Amino acid sequence: MTCDESGDSRPMVGPVVCAALRLEARAVRRGLVRTPVVVVGYRARRAGRVPDACAAFVIVGFCGALDERLRPGDVLVADEIRGSGPGAEPVPCASSRLLAEELIKDGLSVQVGPLVTTDHVVRGKERAIWAAQGARAADMESAVVAARAGNRPVAAVRVVVDGPGHPLLHPGTLGRGLAARRILARTGPALERWGVLLVRGQDEHETEARTP
Repeated sequence: MTCDESGDSRPMVGPVVCAALRLEARAVRRGLVRTPVVVVGYRARRAGRVPDACAAFVIVGFCGALDERLRPGDVLVADEIRGSGPGAEPVPCASSRLLAEELIKDGLSVQVGPLVTTDHVVRGKERAIWAAQGARAADMESAVVAARAGNRPVAAVRVVVDGPGHPLLHPGTLGRGLAARRILARTGPALERWGVLLVRGQDEHETEARTP
């Protein structure tokens, strides 16, 4: 059930997971028990599907690495999401270190750093240009979805498929993609644990703010 199917306008307690492609959505759903998944489409062309009543957004899926420290099969947890357009302001991500720790508990190879969203697949020398600006990986959806979040917490979890030395247009991409899908399917339990911790932290903060 998505958070607007019940007719209840109150915010959900936990996050909503957003995936660009159906295959990404199917993979991450395998590890989720109570968290809804919304398919936002390639380049987030259907980002309007994300319900306004949701409490937090987690964007998941595949990405391309921009530097050699990230290898195919690694997971990048974004600490900020950058747009590629002029004047785009980075969106800070909620509790990224905590989310990374939860994923590491499940045996995944995780790194934390900036994620940049572009309107095209980043290849060749362009990787080095973005890497020189501090970005660790690139996708084509996260900044579009994050722009809809307003004051709500945002997180992004991306599994590396290609990168320096591992070009996207290569016979090995199919095998890397299948491996990335298996890894993405393992992220669900950590996402739900993180969601519980995030909500608990927000509740404690609100309680402290109300205490004289």
